[in-house]
Amino acid sequence: MTLVFADWMADVQARVETALTRALPAAESIPARLHQAMRYSTLGGGKRVRPLLAFAAGEITGATPEALDAAACAVECIHVYSLVHDDLPCMDDDVLRRGRPTCHVEFDEPTALLVGDSLQTLAFEILARQKGIDVARQVEMIRLIAVASGSCGMAGGQAIDLESVGKSLSQPELELMHALKTGALIRAAILLGALCGNAMTDVERDALDRFAKRAGLLFQVVDDVLDCTASTATLGKTAGKDAAAEKPTYVSLLGLEGARRFAAELEAEALDSLRIFGNRSRRLNELADFIAHRKF
Repeated sequence: MTLVFADWMADVQARVETALTRALPAAESIPARLHQAMRYSTLGGGKRVRPLLAFAAGEITGATPEALDAAACAVECIHVYSLVHDDLPCMDDDVLRRGRPTCHVEFDEPTALLVGDSLQTLAFEILARQKGIDVARQVEMIRLIAVASGSCGMAGGQAIDLESVGKSLSQPELELMHALKTGALIRAAILLGALCGNAMTDVERDALDRFAKRAGLLFQVVDDVLDCTASTATLGKTAGKDAAAEKPTYVSLLGLEGARRFAAELEAEALDSLRIFGNRSRRLNELADFIAHRKF
């Protein structure tokens, strides 16, 4: 019997939580404070959108849950590292994340910096020790997440974001920034999940890549809308932060209704890219809908 989406999502989230609990260093192991901070930042919160996308993409290629655990944990470690560093005073200077004090507030700034460093390297360790996958594909997975998180991916997007405060960006410029800052890791999560299963044809790979790029942009557009419309309590992070910091967003560029229309267009394009897969892409279809209509 196939699970309804909410139950499937809860099952994957619980599975990833267990896998992360095992992958992270024990809280009492030396250096204990650093390991406690790593676990504080990673466990017990978050939507786990990127692991969910990895598992959903894995269903297209027939990947087993055991094979997907490493990909899901690795991409979540990279994501959490980015959140910890983004929240630092030298970046976005935020005090709330996932409904509780940010890492540097709960611990201290040097510890938070080391948490990010350690989670980043842990992601590569997890992929490197993965069993049951051929070496060539393992290397491709490591390369994929490295590019997605580096200067031509997430870190590069953050650099553009910091440089753009108080400036007006065109829509192509804004899309490039978010394709790197947010979209690159979402794309990596999807492609990593697919790599855990059977090989795809070139046509299938291109279709999945189109979906991944549209889904990554969709996530950011909705995030910009929520930053203007949802409360801090609902979001679990400080609402209105981008507007207060004079950051360029899709809402500031297109207006609130314009941003919502753009999100609807992106969702339609993302779903159209999945038609080639038929029912195998059911979970990715459902996740695209979840991303487009989420409230937090």
